[in-house]
Amino acid sequence: MSQPATFLMNCWYVAAWDHELIDGKLLARTILNQPVLLYKGDSGRAAALDNRCCHRGAMLSKGRLEGDCVRCMYHGLKFDPTGKCVQIPGQDVIPAKLGVRSYPVVERDHIVWIWPGDPAKADPAKIVDIPYLRDSAWRGVPDYMHYDADYRLIVDNLSDFAHLAFVHAKTLGGSEEYAFKTKPVAVERLENGFRVERWHMNANPPPFHRKVTRDNAAVDRRNIGLMHVPGIFFLESLFAPAGSGAEKGNFEGAKQYRNCQFFTPETARSTHFFWNYLHDYDLDNPSVALSLHDSMVEGFLEDKAIIEGQQRVLDADPDFKMHPIASDAALAHFRRTLERKIEAERPGLRTAAA
Repeated sequence: MSQPATFLMNCWYVAAWDHELIDGKLLARTILNQPVLLYKGDSGRAAALDNRCCHRGAMLSKGRLEGDCVRCMYHGLKFDPTGKCVQIPGQDVIPAKLGVRSYPVVERDHIVWIWPGDPAKADPAKIVDIPYLRDSAWRGVPDYMHYDADYRLIVDNLSDFAHLAFVHAKTLGGSEEYAFKTKPVAVERLENGFRVERWHMNANPPPFHRKVTRDNAAVDRRNIGLMHVPGIFFLESLFAPAGSGAEKGNFEGAKQYRNCQFFTPETARSTHFFWNYLHDYDLDNPSVALSLHDSMVEGFLEDKAIIEGQQRVLDADPDFKMHPIASDAALAHFRRTLERKIEAERPGLRTAAA
């Protein structure tokens, strides 16, 4: 099946959190338009198979886990983690090539990564390193959300912090002042994405931060956003007492957060959103992580309403043209970077270059 040009195939995507595969669960998830079955057998190793029995197309996710294998509960064909059919009830000879597609998977940092493209190119070294998710100095609550929108619209949303002031004035942002008085200190155009740094000095702390610190004192706030192709976003946030010199490297008394977000296309018009918001203080108090989690859900739902509305507008008028403004610099760079990589995968270009 040919893929829409909006998808980059030869890269790692997040398929699931590791906790989604506990207790022998057979998880059905559509990834880049393909039906996928995710599971862990008795070995504890994650596997990903085409979620369609090669016999009559029944869903393997409705099947039965047997050791590290899955049995289709329509006619009983049994498949191992490589997708090979290893048993057919009532039939001794199994055709050598009979089976279903398997996908390369890697479990790392509590994430199950999947490679939807050419298996021969699936290099685990290309997985983005996320030290916060395995470091005991950080704590958070991993979660999942579904968007009825193109994943690129979600990436656009995170490519400019100015929307914090308007979409999230009462949750994650704080006030409209953030948009009017702050500008990016630096926008770095990277080979696989971008890095943006932004400071807001002597500002009121946003509501989500006040809830857990119970402190209304002014702060110097730094946000560093890092976006990686195809849709992996990290936001490093720091809140220091106003005037304490954080901009000069003095982080004494500062509190920090690490926002890890992953966007995996389900279809051209729907997206799997995986995220975790971690903090580096009061780690023995679970209420901090739970409060921050709930605040993030509140803020993400504000984004979701905007973005899914965008998708409906674009679907209604495919000829609608977006007009860029100055704050779209990082967004535009990321879109161009992603489009170049997608174009490079097209068979016609590969043939022409050969």
